[in-house]
Amino acid sequence: MCGQENKKMSVQDIVESLTHVCIELRNKIKDSRANDDIEIEKLIIKHIKEWSSTENNCVNDFQKGLEWFNVSEGLSLKENLKGKIIILDFFTYCCINCMHILPDLEELEKKFTIQDGVVVIGVHSAKFSNEKDSSKIKSAVQRYKINHPVVNDAKLSMWRDIGISCWPSLVILGPDGQILFVLVGEGHRKELILYTKIALKYFKSLKNISNHEIPLKPAAHLLPIGRDILFPGKIQIIESENGDEKIVVSDTGNNRILILDFDGRVEQIIGGYSRGFKDGNFKEARFNAPQGVCGLGHEIFVADNENHAIRVVNLKEKTVKTLAGIGTQGNDYVGGKTGSEQALSSPWDVAIYHHTQNDKSVPILLIAIAGTHQIWGYFFEDTIWWKNRQYKAKTCAAIVGSGKEENRNNSYPHAAGLAQPSGLAVSQRLKAVFFADSESSSVRRVHLQDGKVTGVAGADKNPMNLHNFGDVDGNGCSAKLQHPLGVTWDDSKSVVWVADTYNHKIKKIEIDGKCTSVYGCGKPSKDFKFDEPSGLAISKKYNSILIADTNNHSIKLIDQNDQSIKTIDLKLPKNPGRPADKKFTFDIDISNKKSTLKIFLKPKFSNDLKFTPEAPQKWAVKNLPASWTAEPDSGAIGSALLIQIPDRHRDNDKDNNNDNDDKFIVLLNLVVCKTDECLPKKFEIIFHTHRNDDSDTDLEIYKEIEIN
Repeated sequence: MCGQENKKMSVQDIVESLTHVCIELRNKIKDSRANDDIEIEKLIIKHIKEWSSTENNCVNDFQKGLEWFNVSEGLSLKENLKGKIIILDFFTYCCINCMHILPDLEELEKKFTIQDGVVVIGVHSAKFSNEKDSSKIKSAVQRYKINHPVVNDAKLSMWRDIGISCWPSLVILGPDGQILFVLVGEGHRKELILYTKIALKYFKSLKNISNHEIPLKPAAHLLPIGRDILFPGKIQIIESENGDEKIVVSDTGNNRILILDFDGRVEQIIGGYSRGFKDGNFKEARFNAPQGVCGLGHEIFVADNENHAIRVVNLKEKTVKTLAGIGTQGNDYVGGKTGSEQALSSPWDVAIYHHTQNDKSVPILLIAIAGTHQIWGYFFEDTIWWKNRQYKAKTCAAIVGSGKEENRNNSYPHAAGLAQPSGLAVSQRLKAVFFADSESSSVRRVHLQDGKVTGVAGADKNPMNLHNFGDVDGNGCSAKLQHPLGVTWDDSKSVVWVADTYNHKIKKIEIDGKCTSVYGCGKPSKDFKFDEPSGLAISKKYNSILIADTNNHSIKLIDQNDQSIKTIDLKLPKNPGRPADKKFTFDIDISNKKSTLKIFLKPKFSNDLKFTPEAPQKWAVKNLPASWTAEPDSGAIGSALLIQIPDRHRDNDKDNNNDNDDKFIVLLNLVVCKTDECLPKKFEIIFHTHRNDDSDTDLEIYKEIEIN
């Protein structure tokens, strides 16, 4: 029940108190005196009983008229969510810490289903004005493969009703909407799963849990699978051995890297559609939402964001190896271990800086570590840098940023505070790296001779104010940006080009901090404008700017000679000979007389695979005997394949052939979906027909195709 007499507080008071109580509960669970599973369960059940009976401990329902995603209708705590343990995830899609929560929620949803009585609801509570736009939230839901229901709480109604104060925050509700637990920040996976498990068990014992369904309709499956490029993140120019410029782009939504020429011909595809963390050749290797890319010699370095790793692509050997990171998120703010042993947290961009040491140029890989709000370095050689600090070869370490999320400039690099650095641009001539400090909505600079950090444009003079954003041209702090993600250095013009992501613009910043809007109208559009552009690169040869136009799923090119903007049409290599994922063979007996064969193909799923109504599921007939006809010769799963077969004794094609057997093939091109992703699959079904006088002239056949 939602309100029995105990102690009287407002919902906001309850949430504030529970925030502190849950910290204490976490410490008690860690206490050696409570390391017994039975004792821990008793402790948590005592907590649930106390707080579920607290007076006024009921959250208000979602306001009517809010826009929802991943469901076919809006949800209500009092109606279709009643009888469920509900986890409210208060998030905003710009926030890296919010992104770190998503794997925890995914793990929870694997353990407890809606039928079990557990529902996760993402309550999107925007920080930036651009994030209030439902079309942007939908793109973020698709990009980050969020499959649970999400509501656009654009006016922060639920946020204020409950008294939430920061992102991310998790609130666990009981089956009548009573607040049980509050978890603030990231890193609560164990508690989240433990509290949900025990709350579910407790309320089931009271017969308060319902196993009813809710109207799910995942938005992720509305995206076309296998499209040329999906949510591209970053882009870079490299030179081939013959001096030609090539475009390298992180095809983030398809979990792969593409290398193409300026005509759009894709020369290399590195990785595959499915998420993974695997080294190997270009076909075997797997990434997970790769972002930043940069080149050095015949190698390309990749910020493999959701694998929390740096990968290296060797163009000569055609291999992918892991340079740094362990494949899971770390929380190290110092580093210093050998690269493949050093845990990282959401690397978002990479860039090469050539440090002069003993009259020798020593390359250093700079890494924007968005997850710990720092810039790290990977050292290829023994290196002596600021304050005579020594770094051993093949180690990876933090070089800029305290780890506190703030806009604090400082002469001492480790005392500076960064706010989700997401883009890097090295000026070798200035011995500097400019970085897009996305959460402070600014572009800042690290002076690479001494490590000093200074502001360039955007943000606020108050280092703690991360909400001073807008779309204003000006100088220094008077200029306003909105969550920029991409920067590139134009040495010929001595300017930094900025992908002002949430303003949907490309701006230029001069060294003195003068910021000017140059391209884009400030609103997202597809008519050669931009929709959350995230990556930039400069082509010297073609005097152009390349843009990874993320939500438009495209690469744009701005010709600075005539100021024209065009979309580069990708031309992926054709692979008609791609082998089938699986082959099936069936035998059919049919009459020698004129006959009709009607075939229905029925998929049978194993594991957690399924179709969604929005994804294409097609079949096509191949190698049909010349005198036979298929009506139609292609179609969608569920529709019948109708084959007309002539009288064998009158079939001229058989005059010189005594074989009574014919065969034909049906190709299935399907998209099968798991909870978190969809994959293209190809199946080949071979039908052997055996003709004789004793068999039927009209057959209707249903064949089951196992998909695993």
